[in-house]
Amino acid sequence: MKIHGVLKSAVERLAAAEVLDPRREAASLLAYAVKREPSFLIAHPEYELSAAESAAFESVLARRETREPFQYITGKQEFWGLDFNVAPGVLIPRPETEILVEAAIEVLRPLQRPSFVEAGVGSGCISISILHSIPTSSAIATDLSDPALALAAANAQKLGVADRLELQRCDLFSGVTGKFDLLVSNPPYIPDGDVRELQAEVRDFEPHSALAGGPDGLDIVRRIVADARHILRSCGVLMLEIGAGQSAAVEQMFDLDIWEMPGIKYDLQAIARVITARLRS
Repeated sequence: MKIHGVLKSAVERLAAAEVLDPRREAASLLAYAVKREPSFLIAHPEYELSAAESAAFESVLARRETREPFQYITGKQEFWGLDFNVAPGVLIPRPETEILVEAAIEVLRPLQRPSFVEAGVGSGCISISILHSIPTSSAIATDLSDPALALAAANAQKLGVADRLELQRCDLFSGVTGKFDLLVSNPPYIPDGDVRELQAEVRDFEPHSALAGGPDGLDIVRRIVADARHILRSCGVLMLEIGAGQSAAVEQMFDLDIWEMPGIKYDLQAIARVITARLRS
């Protein structure tokens, strides 16, 4: 079949599967399957797929019809201008998490040799992006998931920061010793009861352990806030990504005899997305 016919059929199939923006998804999947730039599809609608190309496209299209995330199919996701490997069993990096990275870099860049800890490393996108942006920095990143630690190690090696990133298998930062300038985390923060309402791509394919945060979504956040001061230097900073409508509850977790008044950073939808608090000296 020719490109224009293949795309027409694929759009219909993805629309029937209730995939959002089926035209864009079909074109992206086809470009991936035939190993061409998307512009090639536009410029050559009469191009006839080979048998191998048709089979490759049918394979990825069938996976996407089940609502498997595009990123798991291709094994890639861009984040902070870097090309990260992604894999089933590990949370896919989100654009809004770049707000957390930007805030962390703002805190660490003025320091001479900054060090930080990330609790829950996942793919490594947060730690690796910070390390890539600040060549003098070093980090310890933790996770309980062996697939996540393996993926983070592979991404660190691929993106040239493996010599400055120590990965530890532990619960949050329970196995971390020393004092650090920053503790950063994108913890699970979705209320347990809300997980079933998520898009099928998230609900049925991404790891629930990286999503669900207890009845109100804040179980892990409470633990981090309670214990963070034990691994931060004087005037060290705790930085957390949070969900919509959670900022007031999280602000109240900070004892103002120990912490300065927390600050909030908002995403493009004006949702409070990152909360930052500095230890008092």
